[in-house]
Amino acid sequence: MPAVDTSALPDPRVCEQARLSRDARFDGLFFTAVTSTRIYCRPVCPAPAPKPTNIVYYRHAAAAEAAGFRPCLRCRPELAPGDGAWRRGDDVVARALKMIDQGALVDAPLADLAGKVGLGERQLRRLFSERLGATPNEVHGTRRLLFAKQLLTETTLPITQVALASGFGSLTRFNTAFREEYRMAPRELRKRDVPPAHDGVTLRLGYRPPYDLAAMLDFLRGRALPGVEVVDERSYRRVIGTADAPGWLRVSAWGGDAHALRLELHGAAPAQLLGIVHRLRRMFDLDADPHVIAQALGDDARLRPLLEARPGLRLPSGWDGFEIAVRAVIGQQVSVAAARTLTARLAQRHGTPLALGAEGLTHLFPTPDRLVDVDLTEIGLTRARADTIRGLSRALLEGRVDFLPERTLEDFTSRWVALPGIGPWTAHYMALRALGHPDAFPADDLVLQKAVPTDGVRMTAKALTARAEAWRPWRAYAVIHVWKGSMPPPKSLKAVGAT
Repeated sequence: MPAVDTSALPDPRVCEQARLSRDARFDGLFFTAVTSTRIYCRPVCPAPAPKPTNIVYYRHAAAAEAAGFRPCLRCRPELAPGDGAWRRGDDVVARALKMIDQGALVDAPLADLAGKVGLGERQLRRLFSERLGATPNEVHGTRRLLFAKQLLTETTLPITQVALASGFGSLTRFNTAFREEYRMAPRELRKRDVPPAHDGVTLRLGYRPPYDLAAMLDFLRGRALPGVEVVDERSYRRVIGTADAPGWLRVSAWGGDAHALRLELHGAAPAQLLGIVHRLRRMFDLDADPHVIAQALGDDARLRPLLEARPGLRLPSGWDGFEIAVRAVIGQQVSVAAARTLTARLAQRHGTPLALGAEGLTHLFPTPDRLVDVDLTEIGLTRARADTIRGLSRALLEGRVDFLPERTLEDFTSRWVALPGIGPWTAHYMALRALGHPDAFPADDLVLQKAVPTDGVRMTAKALTARAEAWRPWRAYAVIHVWKGSMPPPKSLKAVGAT
């Protein structure tokens, strides 16, 4: 059995206490492998607790699988939230993990991934082994198989489609990999409880509590685009896909005492499922560790009461980078309501009309090629804003800017501020909402400059940046807390975005 890198794990006494108490705060932060059964579990597993002498702890599911353990069928490790410590910020492992999540190793060798984060292949493999206990390829393989296990357990998709959805090019390779890793054929999972068939796919998206879904929906509701999104006090719905293959989704609470969101998908092709899940995990910030963030920010007297009032507040990201970029430009120096009105007008006039049969969802947001040459002053934009949107559309099409996960925050923002009409506020707002970057910090934001100081004096961007240095690498969470703390309570909980 390979040696376990215990330095990357929580203290073994903490692991033991969390395992025995089934503490959901540690879900996904480590996995419990049982040597007598060769099965590994989440710390919240409802099965009777094994003897401590039969327990080995692993930091990552891939490390447990590389050591020959298979996932538990009761607690289902595929439902565990990701470890936010390794998926955040500009750390090499964080960026590499985000690229793996986006399929970087599906059709490309490890050397390409290593090159994109500025390391050699051997260096990256060593770094993963030291910190996670598994190589990048093992992390990639475990990710695919666990997603396949979730689809086999929660859906009635044919096994051929499950193989395609989890990134396998052939059914034979999928069957072989599944049998070798889990010591059972994929069809054997179908002998267990299978949900009734319906016209879509329903999946569970786990998170680490606490999670403030009401605050997340409130933020998204205030910015919902009619025809593209519908947001009420219980759920978020939007159109997805392309004009040739449109679909829609709904995200809501799972219900009961489950620490999970419910994803309902309609019209999505199997090959899109893993990417959609990845987007939504980023959009709803499901892999964050709120306790680590609170510990880092809680020493600040201005932030402490905000953290105590909203312990489950997360970063509300967006579905599409280009859509967020357009929203950010339109929102420069205008209110949220005014920006929403103008952006909705743009989506209605230049987006693709659809006939989905889903109430309130009628348009796809326009793509860069649709906006690169149109006159946007007709929707009420100033000439400068219209020119900026056309310019960023062209820059995206030409590859001068992008939303690639290998970018550091400095690299991402410097590329965007090089474009006419894009300043630091816009670039950092895009990093926060398009990338979900935890350290994005729009220091020129008027609300922040007025709300952070307690003496009634507006701070300069320079002074605010200096003050926020102690908040790194979680400055974006401080931003969300200050924004939320500065907002009046919502006047209505009616759906926004419905036509």
